[in-house]
Amino acid sequence: MYYQVAADLVVLLHLGFVGFVVAGGLLVLKWRPVAAIHIPAALWGALVELQGWYCPLTPLEKYLRKAGGQSAYSGDFVERYLIPVLYPADLDREMQMLLGAAVVAINLVLYAWVLIQLQRRRKRG
Repeated sequence: MYYQVAADLVVLLHLGFVGFVVAGGLLVLKWRPVAAIHIPAALWGALVELQGWYCPLTPLEKYLRKAGGQSAYSGDFVERYLIPVLYPADLDREMQMLLGAAVVAINLVLYAWVLIQLQRRRKRG
């Protein structure tokens, strides 16, 4: 039972990390120091998708599920938990590339906005 709870906590951590990767730039709009954590996280998230890698949390979750007597799923976290929610089709390499590009695009827009706001403040102050 403890393994199953631990596996579920890993899923929640993983989901939180994915959310932070995608939308953490919004936090940077309010709290600039968050960028020091968000930029490496966003780069990692984009690389995982663009390179087709597995996040280390995926094998950890699978290990905990097996240790708890559950069967581990095939594929990765995005394919298992996010794609069924977001997209009805199976995850393929093209979809991974699109997801990685979306992470980069969303964050480029958010950070451009942050830089514009900083420049405006400097001009005023």
